[in-house]
Amino acid sequence: MVWIPFWSKKSDASAPADSTAESAAKCPVDHSKLASPATSSKGASACPVDHSKLDPRTNMPANLSATQRVPGQKIPLPTERTMSSIPQGEDEAQGVWEYPSPQQMLNAMVRKGHKDTPEQDVPAMVDVHNFLNEGAWNEILKWEEKYYKASGKQPRLLKFTGRPETPSPRARMLQLMGGPPPFDRHDWTVLRYDNKGEKQQVRYVIDYYSGQPEPDGYPSFYLDVRPALDSVGSAYDRAELWTKATWEKAIGRGGRVA
Repeated sequence: MVWIPFWSKKSDASAPADSTAESAAKCPVDHSKLASPATSSKGASACPVDHSKLDPRTNMPANLSATQRVPGQKIPLPTERTMSSIPQGEDEAQGVWEYPSPQQMLNAMVRKGHKDTPEQDVPAMVDVHNFLNEGAWNEILKWEEKYYKASGKQPRLLKFTGRPETPSPRARMLQLMGGPPPFDRHDWTVLRYDNKGEKQQVRYVIDYYSGQPEPDGYPSFYLDVRPALDSVGSAYDRAELWTKATWEKAIGRGGRVA
């Protein structure tokens, strides 16, 4: 398994409000409050969102306002949405995914019952959220490179879902070995073209880990990105990459392999 570190970018709008080790121990965006499917049982664990109104590609409310403020909001938040580098849908005409605006992020969190979200921290949450998604897509592109070279067609992200309450088998195994738990898990469904130009849907599992904070207090993260073991082809791809990474490490060229 290859671990790739990512660090949050700095900007005037994204400085963390709390740079202590405690704040760096988890992602500043609680994905379980935004995009994960909840249990259907009644009671405290039931999801307060009407799932009939969710976007099936993201498991988020389809009609989240990008501009409307929540009741009692004290400071204005940006309403502009940032375009990602991640192609969406099944063809080029569908463009790329858009990230939520800070106002949308706050609206989503309040809608889920988190009315105490610090408004001033929301732009930083969005920045880190977007940065991690870009990092995850860059890792997926490495897995998909050989298929892109064979087909000449770029992969595209069809849908994603957060699954923080369902640890992946590898994350559970690493915890049994004394490793830290991931703070989040995503499953992304990617559209791939094979060497015959035929479409395939490939599920990727992404585990998000917190690293040690940087000397200046900014958090660091590690992403474990790999195709799910849904097919013989995915198992082969994982074995091939592990073998290559192990060999490169043995000759002093590789990254960390676990």
